[in-house]
Amino acid sequence: MRVKLTIEYAGTRYSGWQIQKNAKTIQGEIDRAVRTVTGRQDFELYGSGRTDAGVHAAGQVAHLDVSTNLPVESLRRRLNDELPADINILGVEQVRHRFHARHDAVGRRYLYQIARRRTAFAKAFVWWVKEPIDVERMRAAAGAFVGMKDFKSFADRDEASDSLEPLRGTTVPSNSAGGGVPGAIGKSRAPRASIKGTRSTVVLVDRLDIVEDGALVLVAIEGSHFLWKMVRRVVGVLVEIGRGALEPDAAVRLLRDESAEPAKLTAPPSGLFLERVYYEGDRREARVHAIMPVG
Repeated sequence: MRVKLTIEYAGTRYSGWQIQKNAKTIQGEIDRAVRTVTGRQDFELYGSGRTDAGVHAAGQVAHLDVSTNLPVESLRRRLNDELPADINILGVEQVRHRFHARHDAVGRRYLYQIARRRTAFAKAFVWWVKEPIDVERMRAAAGAFVGMKDFKSFADRDEASDSLEPLRGTTVPSNSAGGGVPGAIGKSRAPRASIKGTRSTVVLVDRLDIVEDGALVLVAIEGSHFLWKMVRRVVGVLVEIGRGALEPDAAVRLLRDESAEPAKLTAPPSGLFLERVYYEGDRREARVHAIMPVG
């Protein structure tokens, strides 16, 4: 049986999604829960893409191939009983055997939460920027990132994208270690690779919205896929523009000319959420709202 899992998690205590040796990860915790609930060792668990250490998800998607007689709702409840409180499976849906959480995804949406004030309750889910930030300056720059662009200055040189990096699907033998700036949503795809053995840094960004919500400034970005740390570096550059340390036209320059500057401005992982993964036929979310509101 192949099922689609929709998962929310607070990433603060974890070393990202993907299973790693000697590290606590989201995929590793779900892997452990599946073994306990089903009694199976021979199953496959793949995520739609990885999230980095400290990054959260409101709608991560994974597929699970496992032999079990449990009805899908019973499987969801029993997995949640085994999972820690900061990981929750929102839904389990039986899907066709060829469905693939990563390969079938047609888009992803991330949300970044910037706090304008100190917060006692939401500290783990925001980036508190102490200096005043001018949202209109950020919006003036945001349009530069929309469309098919080369994000080489915003990518980590040693890593691939959230959707392209092969995730360790768990086929486990028993002895294994365990407002906004809208962009047109089109059918074009970003190039996946330029030269054999290399990864393309070209990404189709469909839209980038910047919205004020209480004491938060929200940056929502939607696109075909995202390079590792790309969203956090885009946010870091936008905040630097909002602070007045960079001019709005710096966004164009940093996309045009290869630069180490965005890496130095990488926003912390605490404010970042994988909000939604889109598949063929899914309705695209237009409204931007806080996941962890701060009034």
